[in-house]
Amino acid sequence: MATLLRSKLSNVATSVSNKSQAKMSGMFARMGFQAATDEEAVGFAHCDDLDMEHRQGLQMDILKSDGGEEGAEPPLEGDIHYQRDGTGPLPPSASKEGGVCSELSGQGKPKITAWEAGWNVTNAIQGMFVLGLPYAILHGGYLGLFLIIFAAVVCCYTGKILIACLYEENEDGEVVRVRDSYVDIANACCAPRFPTLGGRIVNVAQIIELVMTCILYVVVSGNLMYNSFPNLPVSQKSWSIIATAVLLPCAFLKNLKAVSKFSLLCTLAHFVINILVIAYCLSRARDWAWDKVKFYIDVKKFPISIGIIVFSYTSQIFLPSLEGNMQNPKEFHCMMNWTHIAACILKGLFALVAYLTWADETKEVITDNLPSTIRAVVNIFLVAKALLSYPLPFFAAVEVLERSLFQDGNRAFFPNCYGGDGRLKSWGLTLRCALVVFTLLMAIYVPHFALLMGLTGSLTGAGLCFLLPSLFHLKLLWRKLLWHHVFFDVAIFVIGGICSVSGFIHSLEGLIEAFRTNAED
Repeated sequence: MATLLRSKLSNVATSVSNKSQAKMSGMFARMGFQAATDEEAVGFAHCDDLDMEHRQGLQMDILKSDGGEEGAEPPLEGDIHYQRDGTGPLPPSASKEGGVCSELSGQGKPKITAWEAGWNVTNAIQGMFVLGLPYAILHGGYLGLFLIIFAAVVCCYTGKILIACLYEENEDGEVVRVRDSYVDIANACCAPRFPTLGGRIVNVAQIIELVMTCILYVVVSGNLMYNSFPNLPVSQKSWSIIATAVLLPCAFLKNLKAVSKFSLLCTLAHFVINILVIAYCLSRARDWAWDKVKFYIDVKKFPISIGIIVFSYTSQIFLPSLEGNMQNPKEFHCMMNWTHIAACILKGLFALVAYLTWADETKEVITDNLPSTIRAVVNIFLVAKALLSYPLPFFAAVEVLERSLFQDGNRAFFPNCYGGDGRLKSWGLTLRCALVVFTLLMAIYVPHFALLMGLTGSLTGAGLCFLLPSLFHLKLLWRKLLWHHVFFDVAIFVIGGICSVSGFIHSLEGLIEAFRTNAED
């Protein structure tokens, strides 16, 4: 009798402990979710489980109390803990084919309001890369301002039509959700002849964008530190090496809980920094150079500006999960409208007032134009934000690579990079270290923030935000589309294609030239 009583008490204690642990994990997961979307390049990669840290590629298992014992309580809905070794049951849709990013169905999990969804979209399109927008105005003038508005309208529209591709009518004529992610939409468009081709293309685009985002963080860290302390005998390349040395422990990350606690604070600090920059610009309003804002464009450099502007709006890759996790998905369109209108106004004002303040002296990273008295403080905060943001896209890129190369069942190219005990094997660690070193080498040989940002925006940003959504919309729903929708989709595809190709060519030429110059030095 005493043994049975002791056993029951032990089960109850274990159940209470698990529930408490799960609640804390859920709280940090929500914090991590908010932080994970603080940059454009993070949102598109994280395979869409926005309220849970599965969004960073983590496998999570439902906590279960011992169901075989009498008196044991059923698990709380949504209770989770990490399962890095893959021994726990996979999420409901983790066995789906058609892409390396697995997603949860969204059932039985806490939903988010339209305001929370809007906060995440705002974080995704209002990140620190807006610091490059004044440089785009330098080469585009008023046309650059128009493109900031145009890109907001187009990205808002393509986000809505991408969500429309998730739904189809059933036999009863009801519109039901039949797909969960960008990858599912891509695979549906390529089926039945190539059922997994579309998903692989989307995943490759995600990896490229994630890795380029990591490179940009290293570049901007070296640039900001060099311009903050120009009197020190340390070059920009040396600062980049120092930043990478700080980031090397990212290769050993198993989860992002610790990092995500700080990332939300960094996001708030970034908004404060933007306000400080605008306040300084307004204090010099009497000296604004309105005559410097022209209607002509720099034909050679303006295509790069297009990529910079497009890159600052990329968020489409995580929108399907965002909409699926909303309490009222019908509010998605309204949420997209006000978030992109707000982003358009804030970006336009920030870019314009910054350019009017420094005119032809506007630099690639606008904080480098600030007086030395406040530049060092502002730049140090930005470097801290960049270094703390680096693990997010890095970890997501590693997860995609690991699943496609090491963990894709019988189709994996290499053995599983995790042992039975969940420990990372040597080749898995080598992959992570190689990725960190690759970002450093790119930052050293091509230390040009604007060129890299323009190349990424022209290549993957335009593809994921302009080309693919319009193409998928036409392919899946063309029989039900009105003529003006068809016209918009075709126009966006053509214009996006032209901008993407021209921006990619000019950015690539600039990068090759910069690479040769640095190699000679």
